[in-house]
Amino acid sequence: MTGPHEALAHPASSAEAAPGSRPGAARGAHGRGTPPEGTASWRSRLYRWDMKASPYVLIAPFFVVFGAFSLVPLLYTAWYSLHDVQLSALDHQGWAGLDNYTNLLSSEFFWNALENTFSIGVISTVPQLLAALWLAHLLHYRLRGSTVWRVVMLTPYATSVAAATLVFTLLYSWDGGMINWLLHFVGVDPVNWRESDWGSQFAVSSIVIWRWTGYNALIYLAAMQAIPSDLYESAALDGAGRRQQFRHVTVPMLRPTILFTVIVSTIGATQLFGEPLLFGGVSGSKGGAEHQYQTLGLYMYDQGWIIGNLGKASAIAWSMFLILLIVAVVNMLLSRRLRKSP
Repeated sequence: MTGPHEALAHPASSAEAAPGSRPGAARGAHGRGTPPEGTASWRSRLYRWDMKASPYVLIAPFFVVFGAFSLVPLLYTAWYSLHDVQLSALDHQGWAGLDNYTNLLSSEFFWNALENTFSIGVISTVPQLLAALWLAHLLHYRLRGSTVWRVVMLTPYATSVAAATLVFTLLYSWDGGMINWLLHFVGVDPVNWRESDWGSQFAVSSIVIWRWTGYNALIYLAAMQAIPSDLYESAALDGAGRRQQFRHVTVPMLRPTILFTVIVSTIGATQLFGEPLLFGGVSGSKGGAEHQYQTLGLYMYDQGWIIGNLGKASAIAWSMFLILLIVAVVNMLLSRRLRKSP
């Protein structure tokens, strides 16, 4: 036992501290491993700030690049479309209001370019998506060497527009082209693909079909592989063959994916530029001698960089943007309808 003098000589330990006091309060110091109160509060605030601000910091580079290279040029183009701006005199800008849009709507070249864009888009999109769906269906049933065929189908997409167009220009050449040679071999007169209306549009569309069919086929294949196998087993038990399964199981399940590819192909057709420009050669910006395959992209390029009327070219660019907005609205309405349909 300790005496009263010894008890006065030794201070109370943490276990012997008064009830309700912290351990070590009797010594006037924090326990081991416990940070000071100010440090803990600072770390807590820093942690909360990090949790709130980190997502915005990570996505900030995208918005900075998007604003600098997409949003600012878009707004600047809208400003140009309301002014009379010439490429040779950028410092002299006169207010034009809606005159550029009015002149655009009254121009036969604009309506010709819009019609050509629509016709080339239909000619290139419909066969392309049908062929992609058929190829994806073949690969889905474990075709031999399916991995090799997937790489082969993606090769045209990886090929540059210039290289692909150069090859097709040689194929469609008037003198010595393989296409005219095959037509002559079967007894059909040769076609001047660059000068004829339907021939030039078909030639340009074939380039688009060749480049994008394999890409869309892989998208369809990925969607097909996500379809539950139970649906095919149930259809097989009901006596459905492979064609019936494709019609009543595969296609209905692919409706959202098909709609997506249709919208993306429509956007690509609206912005079609490189293929007809390189296919036409010297008269590529005009879309041929008679503007027979001049698209909206070519018409905008011709007005802005060949003629030098940047105000009208900006109006064409915004007209294309409005067309794409209409396509987006149609996509939204169709998507809602597909969700509601059984």
